Amino acid sequence: MNRYGYLLSFSVMFSVWFSLNESGLLSWCAPIFVFLFIPILELIIGAKEDKNENLESRSEDLFFDNILYLFFGLHILTTLCFIWVMRDNEMWTITWWGHVFSMGICCGTFGINIAHELGHRTTRKDQFLAKILLLSSLYMHFFIEHNRGHHKNVATPEDPSTARLNEPVQIFWIRSMIQTWNKAWSLEFIRLRRKGRLIFSIKNEMLQFQIIQLTAVFVVFFTLGFKAMISWMLAAFIGAVLLETINYIEHYGLTRKKSNNNYERVEQWHSWNSNHLIGRLLLFELSRHSDHHCKSNKKYQILENSKVAPQMPTGYPGMMVLAQFYPLWILIMNRKVEKALMN
Repeated sequence: MNRYGYLLSFSVMFSVWFSLNESGLLSWCAPIFVFLFIPILELIIGAKEDKNENLESRSEDLFFDNILYLFFGLHILTTLCFIWVMRDNEMWTITWWGHVFSMGICCGTFGINIAHELGHRTTRKDQFLAKILLLSSLYMHFFIEHNRGHHKNVATPEDPSTARLNEPVQIFWIRSMIQTWNKAWSLEFIRLRRKGRLIFSIKNEMLQFQIIQLTAVFVVFFTLGFKAMISWMLAAFIGAVLLETINYIEHYGLTRKKSNNNYERVEQWHSWNSNHLIGRLLLFELSRHSDHHCKSNKKYQILENSKVAPQMPTGYPGMMVLAQFYPLWILIMNRKVEKALMN
């Protein structure tokens, strides 16, 4: 299970494909599977500790990289098939919305999440694949702001992706999306100024991303029509909302102390951690977020559970559902935040 458990992600991909090939209520199987069945299963199975393994050998095992490359291909294929099929679908029906939400789950789970993992790699190939995945979700600026901004400013007011205490998730979506996009521009301007280059030039990666995404959208519009374009854009937006919901639960209410105008270094207690097995496997250990922030270059298969980090009451899928119910979220999480900040 420890080696092949990540293949469990095929269940999400299968639910997406099943939904895209069905109509009516059956077209909603993927959202029901991800946000109802999986959270219930996580509560039943709970958190699991790993057996002692040679982390160095796991890090060099190409099996774990090949899983990511396989899902890269499957996601791109799914995206292209979705855009092609949606050119003829009747819009605004229950089936159409089911297909769009199912594709949005694919964008969030396999598009942005795997892009996050590959984007932290140092090879040009992996970073290029990460950008392609982010293009499929029309969220390419994430590559800039996450790696150069979020990891530096996490758990501070300077970080758009850190949710403030008592901030509702719906408000966080708006604030984080706008500020993250603006921050990506700012980071590119800073990089280019340091190199003595014009901020608005072909060397501006943020400008490149906007041109690439707009070109892709217009190509879909002029070749497949308005329905295909809108369907893809909405699915991509839902994928981005799922990402921002994950950002919300990962650092909610946690802060780094500041002295002499400098923040303390990032530690494991500045991120919420979850060792719940199902969420770990489906999202390639993203929920071991505390270890990731301390050592962002570690591959997903060697991330370790942090016992000193504040712990989520359940896994990521369940926490994403809980975040939608603000009074219940405040009741459960604010107590945990208070306890975490006292330690």
